[in-house]
Amino acid sequence: MIISESIVINAPIRKVWHTFTDLSCWKDWSTVVSDVTSDSAQLTEGKTFKFCIRPFTFPVNIEPVVEELIPGQRVVWSGSKHGIFARHEFHFAEQNGKTLLTSREVFRLNWMKRLFFHIPKRRLHQLSVLMLQDLKYAAENSAMPEKISESGLWEKKSG
Repeated sequence: MIISESIVINAPIRKVWHTFTDLSCWKDWSTVVSDVTSDSAQLTEGKTFKFCIRPFTFPVNIEPVVEELIPGQRVVWSGSKHGIFARHEFHFAEQNGKTLLTSREVFRLNWMKRLFFHIPKRRLHQLSVLMLQDLKYAAENSAMPEKISESGLWEKKSG
């Protein structure tokens, strides 16, 4: 299963990159992941970090390793949990002073998991979209969204 999504962020790539790679501030902007911990405050190639995500009703603790980190361009991390392998790529591109951020996540299940476990692609896609929206809001406003809709997506306060 592959989940891919892109977003244009009205902020320079340097600001978006810093916001994304600074693990110490994820708690301030991400509504998707929680309990982020690492030996380093920054994403670091070759190092693991930990976070909790709640794709369903129960939390899932993840500990991916950062496979690749090309400053201002690309971050790739991967990990496996309970027979599910995931590889997540983030590509950053400058577009006229704005940033195009593309997220691509590939999931593989071992044959036993395929028999007994169904990953709802729609829900995982929602979480990817929400994380990108959270990052967009943080980079553009240096603040958290003011309102979360019933669908779980953030909304700007009108007015």
